[in-house]
Amino acid sequence: QLVESGGGLVQPGGSLRLSCVVSGRILDYYDIGWFRRPPGGSRQGVACIKNSDGRITYVDSMKDRFTMSRDIEKNTVYLEMNNLRPEDTARYYCAATAWPKYVCGDPLGMEVWGEGILVTVSS
Repeated sequence: QLVESGGGLVQPGGSLRLSCVVSGRILDYYDIGWFRRPPGGSRQGVACIKNSDGRITYVDSMKDRFTMSRDIEKNTVYLEMNNLRPEDTARYYCAATAWPKYVCGDPLGMEVWGEGILVTVSS
């Protein structure tokens, strides 16, 4: 129900835009979040968007270089990543939840996950 794309290999300082196509009416009723899991690490929150008003919240360490957006007509959310660093290497996921008390950036509150897409930042 959530399918990520746009990952790949990029050099340090480069940019990528990830897409997450959301099936059905998920965008109408679910909040969407971007997460990542670095090699050998745990899943980290990146940003999230409220379905009700489109308000976007970023995890503090991500807000300077990452931008989340959505296109309701295309049922798609995006993650624009700029000035990428080797430590941004990770598998990136989009996820959805209808739980009203979830905390943005906390993977435990998400109910539906995409399979993820690999981003590798290396020269």
